[in-house]
Amino acid sequence: MNNTVTVEQINSLLDNSEITVNTVYDKVTIVSCKLPNGFVITEASGAVDPANYDVNIGREICMERIRNKLWELEGYALSKKLAEKEM
Repeated sequence: MNNTVTVEQINSLLDNSEITVNTVYDKVTIVSCKLPNGFVITEASGAVDPANYDVNIGREICMERIRNKLWELEGYALSKKLAEKEM
């Protein structure tokens, strides 16, 4: 069994996920990522002033947070599998 999570794994998960991007209150981006197994990760990013709001920047920030969360989740899942294999 492989003992590492790879960039390719994370990219594949994101490529096969359903991503929705919404703007609320004219200054907040909410990104939801429904993974292939149905688990959903949601992140938000906002501007103080609606005049400074840019949905593309908000999406980029949220997707980076989702990517980081996926690393954590996949690392935990792999660690659990490896521990169970040793028992």
